Amino acid sequence: MIPTPLDSAALNSKEQYVFYHKMVDFVLKELIVSIQQEALCSQQELIFFKQYSDLLLYSIEAMRIKYMYDEEDNMKVDLTDSGFPNYLEFRFLYNDLELRENYIDKLVDIDSLKSQFLDTLLRKKQPIKKRDLFKASSIIYYTSVNKKLIFNRFVQGKILEGPENANYQYVTSWSFYDVSHNRPFICFMYFDYDKRDAIRDKEKIYQVLKESADREMPLDAMAYNIDRKLEDIRPKHIKRIDLGPLHNVFAKDENEITHTILKAIADKTITLDSYALSLKIDEVFSGDTFTEGGFFTKQTMQKWSEVVKQQYLFASHRVIQLLYNQVPRALDKLEKEPILMSDLKVK
Repeated sequence: MIPTPLDSAALNSKEQYVFYHKMVDFVLKELIVSIQQEALCSQQELIFFKQYSDLLLYSIEAMRIKYMYDEEDNMKVDLTDSGFPNYLEFRFLYNDLELRENYIDKLVDIDSLKSQFLDTLLRKKQPIKKRDLFKASSIIYYTSVNKKLIFNRFVQGKILEGPENANYQYVTSWSFYDVSHNRPFICFMYFDYDKRDAIRDKEKIYQVLKESADREMPLDAMAYNIDRKLEDIRPKHIKRIDLGPLHNVFAKDENEITHTILKAIADKTITLDSYALSLKIDEVFSGDTFTEGGFFTKQTMQKWSEVVKQQYLFASHRVIQLLYNQVPRALDKLEKEPILMSDLKVK
């Protein structure tokens, strides 16, 4: 995919950073509640989903702190079929924190900066200069942001034992930020293990998932790759959630839902903080097995079902009304009627 200017459009004011972060924070937290109410995920999947969402929100907040008062650079958001930050922003965060010690040595002294702020505000009765606010935000960024909590390009969850009487022995999860779509994906795999303990052999399993399931691809192809590379694993069910796009005032793509919302915002028939969130769930299930390879390299593989594809849309009542009035056919492909979420009220 060739990057375009809209893949990395900049947020260029303090107000935009605050507004954008508040919107993403609100939408993801509302989404978790809605997914639970609509039973789109199991309770264990919901726990995994919340953990990955927390990493995503933590990272976006770190970006806000990093760029809030930076006059030379701005945070890049993908406005085309995403609504989330450009994947390079996560890499920049991680690289910054890898070199944390180098930057900390160059930061101004906290106590002297505090004294300067107090003198400017109380004695001189003047506002703090932007370059000094940038120094303060840099101190917060480099001294308080935790590298371990950054949403990396690939994030591996733990392997857990399945409950008694379940039709699988283990479950694991992982998440990745697809670099071509600039969207987060969350995956779950339920499987049996032919050896004694999958948790003890976790590093081999994690490595294969990182190599074979770290980007958007047909789900049956992903399942086949995992099955082929891990001969002791018998996957039974793989589920993938594609989070986005987030349709909102920052978007600039040709998506019919996005276009409808933007036009309504321009016409002032809905408010600036109106939004909708698309979400797709793909699933495959194993059935029979087949044998692949020669006499000395024979391997038993799973036969996979057709990919079960489901599309959902989450939005406020006013936006749902708008879409039914303006583009009802765009909603026909959904698995069910648009799912109601609360209004975002940005003061």
